[in-house]
Amino acid sequence: MNAAALRSASRDKPRISLLSSSGKSWEGFGADLLEIAAGTHRIPALEHHRIGIHVGKPVRANCVCDGRRFARVQAHGDADVIPAGFGGQWTDESDCTVLRVWFDDTFAKKTYEQLELKASRAHFPLRLQMRDARIQHLAWALQAELEANEASDALYAESLGTAMLVRLIGSVPSLEGRRGTLAPKAAARLTDHIENSLDQRLTLSELAGLLDISVPHLKVLFRETFGIPVHQYIVQRRVERAKALLLTGKIGAAQVALEVGFSHQSHMARWMNRLLGVSPREIMRAGR
Repeated sequence: MNAAALRSASRDKPRISLLSSSGKSWEGFGADLLEIAAGTHRIPALEHHRIGIHVGKPVRANCVCDGRRFARVQAHGDADVIPAGFGGQWTDESDCTVLRVWFDDTFAKKTYEQLELKASRAHFPLRLQMRDARIQHLAWALQAELEANEASDALYAESLGTAMLVRLIGSVPSLEGRRGTLAPKAAARLTDHIENSLDQRLTLSELAGLLDISVPHLKVLFRETFGIPVHQYIVQRRVERAKALLLTGKIGAAQVALEVGFSHQSHMARWMNRLLGVSPREIMRAGR
């Protein structure tokens, strides 16, 4: 859902895309930070599920969706959850900013199927002015990925998107019943695959398929086994591999970044500073 589609969806007042996940290699979902002018905005039914999270100072607003009328003051973090096929009309008394997260139906259905949900629960719910601390936390993390100057970590974004869908469902029996750990052989198989594929684009679906389990179950079992989320483990291993290569002094930082799976040198430098507290240049100097 690009900026042009969003603008064409609202003929009354302009909507300007300030930031977008377009080009960040996120698959099945995305996000945009939108600047919305005061006035009325009519949004037709779209093919994507959407979550609109209000950003910034409170704004008085009215909306009509699925025959429901709702008058409210939108506060920072309030969210409207709109399923695919639902349109509506939103009227804002003053300019506002919205973080819009969207999921295509295939991505959502795949997540629900992996959770082994009954048909009655496997749906994207309509909710207006929802307040949920975890949804907010995930939304701000996605916004931070949009604001980052360097390329986003697609694996991390996928993890955030999946977690947001699971949170919208609520308690999931299939997850509650699997609070154990990965079997030693399964854990070794997974970590060996990660070690041999650090230079490639890894996805949660690929890693879950390796063990024939669902993505949500992989996230739960991996954290219980290793104590950290999947994406964090992979980033740590990439940083450690990069440090070892930089200390040899045989190849430059730009090439090292590609060798260990970072999109480019500045992406690697950001994670090195965050995890090790030093820059690639300082590590190369120490090696010399």
